Amino acid sequence: MIPPNKTKAVAIVAIVVFAITAQIYAQQKPSITLNTAALLNGLSLVSEGRVVADRKGAWQQDRPSRSKENEFIRNHGIEEYGKWHLGIDNRYSPRSKAHYKFPFGDFSGLHRCGLLAVEARARQYGYRDIEAAAIQLIADLESARPRAQKRID
Repeated sequence: MIPPNKTKAVAIVAIVVFAITAQIYAQQKPSITLNTAALLNGLSLVSEGRVVADRKGAWQQDRPSRSKENEFIRNHGIEEYGKWHLGIDNRYSPRSKAHYKFPFGDFSGLHRCGLLAVEARARQYGYRDIEAAAIQLIADLESARPRAQKRID
């Protein structure tokens, strides 16, 4: 049997450790943040009419393959690649593909289905700023719909 005063001391230490750990986590920045360069790129694509007004769920077919991503990076650089992703993962180097999250286009046009996927995933994981950016782009796309009907090939 453990003496009551020792049990109380162990409980106090556990509470202190928990409180310190909670403070450390509360002070950390979220690892994934909004990529403002990508938001500006998306707004520009909508204003230029470079959008694909496809249906929900089409992102599985429309999303660029890894080989297309690698080819795009070889031809245009990692910074341009990043402009097609609404999220930045600060745990990874800006010189890596892993740094960029939440893709929304195929490197030639913005895809409505990509934005719907971004919105759903950002909501699921609690990235409110990324979710809000996707909602804004969808609203802009919808309001510009007559100009945005053409398919980008």
